Amino acid sequence: MTVIMAKITDNKVIANGVADFHPDHIFDNGQCFRWVREADGSYTGTAFRKVVNINYIDGQIILENTSPEDFEKIWRPYLDLDRDYGVIKNLLKEDDPVMEQAITYGSGMRILKQDCWETLISFIISQNNNIPRIKKCIESLCRSHGELIGEYRGKIYYSFPSPETLAELPLSAIDPCRLGYRAGYILETAKKVAEDGGIRLALMEKEEPREAFEYLLGFSGVGPKVANCIMLFSMGMYGSFPLDVWIKRVMNRLYHIKKDDINAMNAYAEQYFKGFGGIAQQYLFYYVRQLDQII
Repeated sequence: MTVIMAKITDNKVIANGVADFHPDHIFDNGQCFRWVREADGSYTGTAFRKVVNINYIDGQIILENTSPEDFEKIWRPYLDLDRDYGVIKNLLKEDDPVMEQAITYGSGMRILKQDCWETLISFIISQNNNIPRIKKCIESLCRSHGELIGEYRGKIYYSFPSPETLAELPLSAIDPCRLGYRAGYILETAKKVAEDGGIRLALMEKEEPREAFEYLLGFSGVGPKVANCIMLFSMGMYGSFPLDVWIKRVMNRLYHIKKDDINAMNAYAEQYFKGFGGIAQQYLFYYVRQLDQII
């Protein structure tokens, strides 16, 4: 797949030649929390201190409020545009009718390459939480302790607060964000990351998955599921297989694995999802939430 960028105006970029891309499948799939669907089907969101609107029409990604330079530096890797998802989908659905149905339903899904620090805190917040509430908590945290990064379409946007900023806060300062018991986890994690300016966390994507996994488990509030989410959504470790209630249901109902047998589910993913367990998980996650018979 060859993605070709064309500058249209000073603040709009169109990327041609893009297949396997659908904004709903990407931004409404539980992997990110700072994107909002607009009336025209586009999504407006923020990442890496930038605000952008993204739409997809007739094989073209239209990005507004950005530049060609930011497209190449930020949005091209963030949207994982240089990966051929067609090849991955063919591998995953081979001899697997469940996966074939899931891929058909969410065919435009891509794994975003998000900031490690933001992903770490976002998925600590995600524990025992639903997506609308996670979004509200993160937005409140950013408005209260992030920096102003700009206004777009009448809305003010703030950056995700740095570990150094959060590390200096008393617990009472983030109480208004309604984080509950997660607030303590977040402040402890911020202090640990701030000790070296986030250097070790940022370098984890270059390490072996087992080392990254063990490192992440050392943070307050990070268990196996959250660690796998961080590895998948920010470190490019596509074999990571987060197991939440939705995936446990689909592995039980459609793959006939005992509902509490986590080891068997992980073993199945490792054996049959061909190194792309995390990508398979996202197809299944998007698909299973729509199936009445397993909700």
